Amino acid sequence: MSEFLEGKVVAITGAGGGIGRAVALAAAAEGAKVVVADIGVSVAGEDPHSEVAEALVGEIMAAGGEAVAVAESVTSLDGGEKIIGAGVEKWGRIDGVVAVAGILRERMLFNMSEDEWDAVIETHLKGHFTVFRAASAIMRKQEGGGSLVAFTSGAFAGSVAQANYAAAKGGIVSLVRSAAVGLNRYGVTANAIAPVARTRMSANVPMELAEMGDPEDIAPLVVYLLSDRAKHVTGQVYTSVGPKIAVWNQPREVRAVYADGRWTPEAIAARLDSTVGQERMPLLDQLEEYRKAAEAKAAAEAAGS
Repeated sequence: MSEFLEGKVVAITGAGGGIGRAVALAAAAEGAKVVVADIGVSVAGEDPHSEVAEALVGEIMAAGGEAVAVAESVTSLDGGEKIIGAGVEKWGRIDGVVAVAGILRERMLFNMSEDEWDAVIETHLKGHFTVFRAASAIMRKQEGGGSLVAFTSGAFAGSVAQANYAAAKGGIVSLVRSAAVGLNRYGVTANAIAPVARTRMSANVPMELAEMGDPEDIAPLVVYLLSDRAKHVTGQVYTSVGPKIAVWNQPREVRAVYADGRWTPEAIAARLDSTVGQERMPLLDQLEEYRKAAEAKAAAEAAGS
């Protein structure tokens, strides 16, 4: 290994399995001291246990690395502070945070319960906030700053049956962009990754994915973003899937039209489509393609029978 992270202290939430585990192992192999944070819940966020974090720490130490396990929830400020504090207490600083922890509660928007909404927002969006808040307070004062790495999803562009998840992932993107502009002068970077990989959560994606990778495909990009080689990279959203890395666009106005005075609904109806228009949602086109493919398959099966 090239020891990209030699001497750095990195906290990783959701590190007990999937992408978090792959990131923890890669970071340790590259010289980082790792805080392994995981309460070992199910995909739905139930049945917490700490054995997964302890087991991974043992694995890292057996390979000659340094690590400590923390069984605290990311859903409270106290939990976030304890996760970050574990690294500071043991090694005196915190150089990077990777927020991977998440759960799913799938439901159509019109059937979604308040608990299904709150649990997902709390774990994903608030779970990023709690550890980022605790870490940034330290990073802004220490030499070398630090790196915040978030995990979003392509679902932030829209989801059929995961409005809670998509909303949380969209919030994470805005949180990252806010952290990037707010912490830049302190030498703290903030970036997000929208991974596509075979995990417990990806097994619940309601649509067939055109591309698919493994958790180990994601880890090298995380290591890079945590390293000093990426000090100039901030406020970015990257997709990582298999051999592909892609960058998402930054939000900006596309077209504008002006009225002479105040707009009326009639004037908007007459002019909007022919001037500003719309930005077509790619997901709608994908859904239409899936629908046509499903109908064609059904027709072919019917003809064959």
